[in-house]
Amino acid sequence: MVKNILTKREHEIFSLLVKSKTTKDIAKTLNISEKTVRNHISNAMQKLEVKSRSGAVVELLKLGEINL
Repeated sequence: MVKNILTKREHEIFSLLVKSKTTKDIAKTLNISEKTVRNHISNAMQKLEVKSRSGAVVELLKLGEINL
């Protein structure tokens, strides 16, 4: 099983996403722009070869990268 596929920041963002935080909430929490949050999500989705945020969450759960 591959571990640490995400950068630290991507991991932080997806950990907040699974807690039902919005892009705006995440940006505010991490003190970054909403565009930066979307870019991190997009980069992670490309790494995981998925087409949606929910698909990324499912893959990250399978890989043990994030927990609910």
